[in-house]
Amino acid sequence: MSLSSRTLILVATLGSVALLGGAFAFQYVGGLAPCQLCLWQRWPHAAAIGIGALALLTGWRGLAWAGALAALATAGIGIFHVGVEQLWWEGLASCTAGSIAGISTADLLDPSKDVAAVVRCDEIAWQMLGISMAGWNAILSVIFAGLWVKAARAA
Repeated sequence: MSLSSRTLILVATLGSVALLGGAFAFQYVGGLAPCQLCLWQRWPHAAAIGIGALALLTGWRGLAWAGALAALATAGIGIFHVGVEQLWWEGLASCTAGSIAGISTADLLDPSKDVAAVVRCDEIAWQMLGISMAGWNAILSVIFAGLWVKAARAA
């Protein structure tokens, strides 16, 4: 059975909706604050959702190539994030060094100010089957990229 280009675009778009929705659920329902790399992984999903909606509205299959690029972008960031989590390489200074850059001395010394801790990219906040959220994002996003490419190439 061969799926139509429209169906493939819909599934890939809904995949990004699910992953982005899951990220927001972990943050706002589960209380897991995102690190900088987590936030970066969200933007390509938002782009893929917009691209998918536009492709579904217009019927222009060529937009699927842009959807594939968005899915590959978030997968790439996810792979980089996994490497940071596993300590295979260093991450961004803004989320692995416990930086307080940008916070004034007065705010740091004022007990009435709530200065939140920096969420570290090199610490795994949640995992399933030994794979972190960044890892699942990378795996699923590569699959979605494949769906986007198949949609773009569909006759």
